[in-house]
Amino acid sequence: MEQVKNRNSVSRILILGIAFLLTFSMPAVAQDAPAGDAAKGKELFNSLCAACHKRYKKSTGPALFGVTDRRDTEWIYSWVKNSKAMIDAGDADAIAIFEEYKKTPMNAFPQLSNTDIDNIIAYVMEPKATPSTGVTPGGDQAQQVEGTVISNELILGALAFILLLLISILVLVNKTLKNIAKANGVELPEDKEGHKPLWKAFVDNQFLVIVSSILLLLVSAYFAYGYLMQVGVDQGYQPIQPIHYSHRIHAGDNKIDCKYCHSSARVSKTSGIPSLNVCMNCHKSISEVAETTATADHSKEFYDGEIQKLYNAVGWDPSSQSYTGETKPVKWVRIHNLPDFAYFNHSQHVSVAGVKCQQCHGPIEEMEVVYQHAPLTMGWCINCHRETNVKVEGNEYYEKIHKELSKKYGVDKLTAAQMGGLECGKCHY
Repeated sequence: MEQVKNRNSVSRILILGIAFLLTFSMPAVAQDAPAGDAAKGKELFNSLCAACHKRYKKSTGPALFGVTDRRDTEWIYSWVKNSKAMIDAGDADAIAIFEEYKKTPMNAFPQLSNTDIDNIIAYVMEPKATPSTGVTPGGDQAQQVEGTVISNELILGALAFILLLLISILVLVNKTLKNIAKANGVELPEDKEGHKPLWKAFVDNQFLVIVSSILLLLVSAYFAYGYLMQVGVDQGYQPIQPIHYSHRIHAGDNKIDCKYCHSSARVSKTSGIPSLNVCMNCHKSISEVAETTATADHSKEFYDGEIQKLYNAVGWDPSSQSYTGETKPVKWVRIHNLPDFAYFNHSQHVSVAGVKCQQCHGPIEEMEVVYQHAPLTMGWCINCHRETNVKVEGNEYYEKIHKELSKKYGVDKLTAAQMGGLECGKCHY
């Protein structure tokens, strides 16, 4: 009996020991972590929360990853639905968060159910994914472009060297064959009496010389004129900017109006260079791009690095959500540059004429790196004035003159040229 009791005691001790080990060796699971749908939570987060919150870093509000480890679920429900009520009620945690984030009030979301909040929590509690190394970052574009130019020069130089080498070989072979023929007593055509080389016969024929000279001068003049007409025409010019700004992402994917950044185009002669403060209107809260933004040429890490360049320029500290006061100038490279003797007014075209930006600048919403789409030559502008009708609907400035000129030309609509758009003084003064 004593042996049986001892065995039972040992068994109990072993069972308790195993239970103890299992209890403390299993990873801790948050008791309050709800079981939600992360996919639905992502949709709600992007539409309601992403403007102020990020999952893994501070923004206007705190980072949300690990929120269930810091707060009770019921507290989270109350905070999301009406944070102001909790602050007014004297909740210590609510007041501490409010004070920490510079008393920035959080929007109330009474329309969200507990299930909706559970879904959001399930999304923000997902561990951060390890960055993929499969996509090659954009890297230093200047080095890429420089490398391409060097490669082209090497190829052209190699081809020129091969061509010269072939010509030299042909000359040597021809000379060698002639020497062999003479050594064997073979009479060559140029050794025959009365025979003239082809070049000498051509020089002696004055008619052929005159015709060839005229033809050569005309061809030379044609190519010289074509070359000189390209002086100052920078169509296709695409410089590397100090900060990579993708119009494809901003104007294309996010549908940002051109005149939001280039606001002076509506009221001024120039479109203006947007202030970096305009960029920070959005990028105070947007410190990284979405995963879907990356392309084969530019990875997500590359775009996030460019946003960091913006922060360095304006002196923005994303961790404290404040300006440091240490700023650096951004030396943008101008792309579209008309000669000083040509007058162009953006407001007259954008606000008065209603010309879309794409008409001159091309499909800007598709450009990763902006380039000069149009030639911006005098002939190009004149053709536009000849073909474009003046927008007079609701425009009191043109009502009277449009009525008189319509009778003069016998048409219902007038082009810019018929309104005086071809007069020299309109663009040159």
